[in-house]
Amino acid sequence: MLIKNHCNSQMGGFALTTVAWIICCISIGLPQWHVWHFQDPVAFKATTAFVGMWRVCTFQYDDNFSNIKICHQYNYHDTFIPLDIRVTQQLLLAASFLGLIGKVIIIISLWNVCRGRVRTNSIFNPFGLSGILNIIASSFLFLAVLFNYVSIILQEGIVFPRSFNVPSQPDTQEIGSAMASAMTAAVFFLLSGTILLTSNFPADKPLRFKYSK
Repeated sequence: MLIKNHCNSQMGGFALTTVAWIICCISIGLPQWHVWHFQDPVAFKATTAFVGMWRVCTFQYDDNFSNIKICHQYNYHDTFIPLDIRVTQQLLLAASFLGLIGKVIIIISLWNVCRGRVRTNSIFNPFGLSGILNIIASSFLFLAVLFNYVSIILQEGIVFPRSFNVPSQPDTQEIGSAMASAMTAAVFFLLSGTILLTSNFPADKPLRFKYSK
């Protein structure tokens, strides 16, 4: 059963929301939010650390030019976590939750419209709530990226436990790929929210369906 062309924009919004939510969830789990470069205080070797929202991973280069990866987990309750990471954790989780709810609302709205349970017109938009949630999720992701970008520009450090073997201040630090992923998800959420809010069905024209064999 195929929906006629006036549902194409809503389906496009659903596709963008789905992609945005997947990328958002991936960015939450990635450690590459901050990329630190420093000399290991114990082994005295050049080391790269990926500082994420939930873990820090260090990569040491041995004499055979192979990488040695060590990761340490942490959570919201650890006292050494700075405020910007705590805020970012909440923003990312909220964005993921709102994106998931928005996706569910689109599915329910599409089902109700297809079944004729919602009377579509130029005033009522059954996808409006999902559009609003997607735009809010987008703003949360933008704020998360902004907070981390500012901390990198200001060269702020983190006082990790000694067992992590990570200095509180790196020699240099730069933006990681997780921030780019979160920004991409934010753009997709914004686009999908705009599409869902601005797309309307023809006034007083019920949806019709055609069947394909």
